[in-house]
Amino acid sequence: MEILQRQDNNAIVTLTMNAPERLNALSDEMLAALQSQLDALAQDTSVRAIIINGAGKAFCAGHDLKQMTAGRQSPDGGKAYFKDLFDRCATMMQTIQKLPQPVIAQVHGIATAAGCQLVATCDMAVAAHGTRFGVNGVNIGLFCSTPMVALTRNIPHKQAFEMLTTGQFIDTARAQDLGLINTSVPAQDLASTTQDLAERVAEKLSVAVKIGKQAFYTQLQMPLDQAYTYTGDVMVENMMHRDTQEGISAFLEKRDPDWSQ
Repeated sequence: MEILQRQDNNAIVTLTMNAPERLNALSDEMLAALQSQLDALAQDTSVRAIIINGAGKAFCAGHDLKQMTAGRQSPDGGKAYFKDLFDRCATMMQTIQKLPQPVIAQVHGIATAAGCQLVATCDMAVAAHGTRFGVNGVNIGLFCSTPMVALTRNIPHKQAFEMLTTGQFIDTARAQDLGLINTSVPAQDLASTTQDLAERVAEKLSVAVKIGKQAFYTQLQMPLDQAYTYTGDVMVENMMHRDTQEGISAFLEKRDPDWSQ
């Protein structure tokens, strides 16, 4: 049984974390499988949108605690293993935001700790009603410091700090109010709603989306004046594309654009 399943549907790829007996924990094997697929997708210009979901009753319960416990058996008490684990996880999370394609989390059940981090890292997220989100490591004495990075870039700081220090779950309504997810829907509509969102993204000019996604994350780290200077240059680059010029002409002439890609 593959720990990560891939389904191709025209220009949309769905990656399904397939370890339901472990609540799709981000084990060493799961991280490696995700990294491998994401690296391949980064080079695949035929793919325009990516969906990440989980098999079974949960989206993702975070790191594999049994595996982490086993990692402590090394002579250094697991220090090297833990450093490598969190580095690999951080690389995978950053790869998602460096991809040219938008990535949508399709979430159900629970998304805890690094699983919540994965939701926060994806460019968009759709959740089933009843899904619970948490960064609960503090409940077992492990502050969710790496999940905090993605979480604090999604939701207001005081609310993030409350989640991190209390270990309490939030529901889909709260997650949507805070900006952790885009929307929530009945469970029976989760797959179709996520697919519809992916299709709306996939029908756009891919080079414009690629340019825009890179600029989106880059400008977030800049002071206001630098962000405007940078994005102005990005707009100039975008305007130089033949297909952008075609899109503008088509709009003015009230016809469908004849895009080359």
